[in-house]
Amino acid sequence: MTELILSILFAYLIGSIPFALVVGRLFFQTDVRQHGSGNLGATNTFRVLGKKAGFAVTLLDMLKGGIALYIPLLFGSEIHPLICGAAAVFGHVFPIFARFKGGKAVATSAGMLLFYNPLVFLLLAVSFFGTMYFSKYVSLSSIITAVVAVITTFFPFATVSVAGILIYRESDLLYTIIIVILAILLIFKHRTNISRILNGTEPKIKWM
Repeated sequence: MTELILSILFAYLIGSIPFALVVGRLFFQTDVRQHGSGNLGATNTFRVLGKKAGFAVTLLDMLKGGIALYIPLLFGSEIHPLICGAAAVFGHVFPIFARFKGGKAVATSAGMLLFYNPLVFLLLAVSFFGTMYFSKYVSLSSIITAVVAVITTFFPFATVSVAGILIYRESDLLYTIIIVILAILLIFKHRTNISRILNGTEPKIKWM
């Protein structure tokens, strides 16, 4: 039980590192929370600080989700890696280091899936960038990709995963539950974006 608690707590703390805030303050003397959407995520970093900062924050936020998968190995815990990955995502969304106001779960969830199941990650990347190419909405792309992620849980390939050193087939139910929870969280965090898309005030990207 101690290993279980430590694993989840450590994963949450890793997810709580607000890289958008760190990069903004350290290299640009800017608090991204005071500009743009005020969100501590990669998209707002792109808008406020530019492409280099945006890509850096995206990669760092993705690493949080990926690294969290290996925490059970560190503590010798029997907990499933995806539970730690999900804890990191919740840390990103509700970071203790930033008054529980963080990002919208996209990059950290993507990093978790990249390290856990590269095939599913590639399919979701196609969904995300394909939607963004035609719509120019990052938020809409994120929402649609979250729905696609849930759909993938109905196919066998989604549960053949890479975690730690082994490749193994995971429980369909566990994988589905975690993906559904994260998808609901992501869509909930985009509720204001949905309203802006419907009334035509959601900003579109200009660099694609």
